[in-house]
Amino acid sequence: MQSLRRFSRWVAWAATGLVLAAALRAAEPAFGGPVEAGKIEGPAKRETSGLAPSLRNPGLLWLHDDSGNPPFLHAIDPDGNPVGTLQVGGVKNTDWEDLASVVLDGKPWLVVGDVGDNDAVRRSVLIHFVAEPDRAALAAAGRLAEQPAATLTVSYEDGARDVEALAVDPRERAIYLLSKRDEVPRLYRIALPAGPLVSATVNARLVGTVPHLPKASAGQLLLNARLGRMRAWPCAMDFAPDGSAAVVLTYGNVLVFPRAAGESWAKALGRTPEKLAPHALPQAEAVCFSADGKSIFVASEETKRLLRYDRK
Repeated sequence: MQSLRRFSRWVAWAATGLVLAAALRAAEPAFGGPVEAGKIEGPAKRETSGLAPSLRNPGLLWLHDDSGNPPFLHAIDPDGNPVGTLQVGGVKNTDWEDLASVVLDGKPWLVVGDVGDNDAVRRSVLIHFVAEPDRAALAAAGRLAEQPAATLTVSYEDGARDVEALAVDPRERAIYLLSKRDEVPRLYRIALPAGPLVSATVNARLVGTVPHLPKASAGQLLLNARLGRMRAWPCAMDFAPDGSAAVVLTYGNVLVFPRAAGESWAKALGRTPEKLAPHALPQAEAVCFSADGKSIFVASEETKRLLRYDRK
């Protein structure tokens, strides 16, 4: 009988261990890394503030620089080597802060978010839709020019906001914007009308908050009070191509928010995210999924390093 009791206790401990191991495996981030994918070389690299995968040219990435730089979109390969530049005609880089790529109505678009507003004083901000060029034509010319096919003039329903994070859901035909400097970041949604893209004045509706972005520890605040206060500020966002997750970049972390089938982005982003290994980049401000969703790329305003996290 005593042997039976000992065996029963061993079975219970073993079962508990299996449950704990399964829980730990479930808690592991879905992406490993980061590894250094390469260096962003050439004239493309000044203050990378937006990053998006090409949906027309496999393997290509697009980026843009921060405010005050020319209204250029730069194409690079996955190692960071320059491929060509697209000049966005007729617009200014007032405060370009994020970049997205999307296929709508069968056409690949680059979506430029001129949405930065450090002091929350802009009555409206701008989102430009620019047709993505062919890689061969871009590489042959070195620089091409393209006017936006449509520009949205955007105001927020609850007043001006500083925003640096933008993502597009093609299934919903909707743009999502995440505020930066609010104590609890606010998530806004812009519904795109059916049919061809046209310029319009639109309202961004508040649909939720993103309350679980990791803040600085006491030690991090002591080490660098300014960076510590900014650590949880979201400065870029992207949606996985299949809609299964969002990635949010803060100055301190790369955060993945898995989304269940049929779930709203507001609900998914309202949960505690998976925290990937630290990017350790100064002024990291650009993030995107690869076109196949198997990798996440991260870039910084202050360094040429291009980092990559790969799905396990």
